[in-house]
Amino acid sequence: MVLYAGSFAAEKVLCDLRSDTVTQPCAEMRAAMAAAEVGDDCYGDDPTVTRLEQHLAERMGKEAGLFFPTGCMSNLACLLAQCGRGDEVITGREYHIYADEAGSASVLGGLALDPLPVAEDGALEPADIRAALKPDDPHYAASRLLSLENTVGGRAIPLSRMEAAAEAGRAAGLAIHLDGARFFNAVTALGCAEQDLARIGDTVSLCLSKGIGAPAGTVLVGPADVLARARRARKLLGGGMRQIGVLAAAALWALDHVVPRLAEDHARAAQLAEALRPLGQVRLATNMVFFTPAPELAPEIGPRLAAKGVRISAGSPEIRLVLHRDVDDAALGVAITAFQSLR
Repeated sequence: MVLYAGSFAAEKVLCDLRSDTVTQPCAEMRAAMAAAEVGDDCYGDDPTVTRLEQHLAERMGKEAGLFFPTGCMSNLACLLAQCGRGDEVITGREYHIYADEAGSASVLGGLALDPLPVAEDGALEPADIRAALKPDDPHYAASRLLSLENTVGGRAIPLSRMEAAAEAGRAAGLAIHLDGARFFNAVTALGCAEQDLARIGDTVSLCLSKGIGAPAGTVLVGPADVLARARRARKLLGGGMRQIGVLAAAALWALDHVVPRLAEDHARAAQLAEALRPLGQVRLATNMVFFTPAPELAPEIGPRLAAKGVRISAGSPEIRLVLHRDVDDAALGVAITAFQSLR
């Protein structure tokens, strides 16, 4: 039974827990955007975009970087750069590429996706990857690429588990892509160096509009030859842009000022999870809290919270609550008080 159908608007939003994509640029980020030096990026003339691409490539230990308007386009262009029509991509059933990107790899790229079951910690099992590999037989799609992800549903997958999955793919000659939709949250939770996670993938897609709060954009990093093909794919997909240094400047500001404070989001998520435990079932994962309210609290929970200034996403029976840079201690207090008033 569907209990929630959509998100719930409040007359005055005091705390928005729908996603970490709802953040607003602060005054300092806006100032960085206003001061950005720009040019036509289709000609390679935007110096701020070039600086962002080079910065993230170096930071991740890769040869090159390429700015995309969205993570979905970054992932798709990466697949198109490394696979041909009729080739197969092995990935996870819960991963964005299979579950959340409108089937674009198949619809637009002509690629076959083999979605494997995802383990409790979000990883793919090496044995499942090996079993999914297709023989060199014209009856089967040719296995070309393994697409991994971290975090998955907020879960930060341990490096050892990521390495084991990647090794299973590499041993079979597959290229390895890492969808880092919340890459920096994963690094923060794991306490590892960024390059320790980035080296898992030959290519890595780094979303800038989720955990770190830039208005838009994703940078794909990897080998220079793959990125050159991805640039052509970006144009094919309509992703060539002009004076976008304003977006790159916002991302550069976020990398410097938001990434170092991501642990605060994780700590506030833990506070919220603890406050919700008396009200239902709770699961904590980095900056996310997954809450299944007790049956007597479930009816009209969205509108009741909205009336108190707290905005949540639809969910049935589990509701995802996401902490981010726009939820400070005061906003968290509003949310906790609103939830506790449901009893």
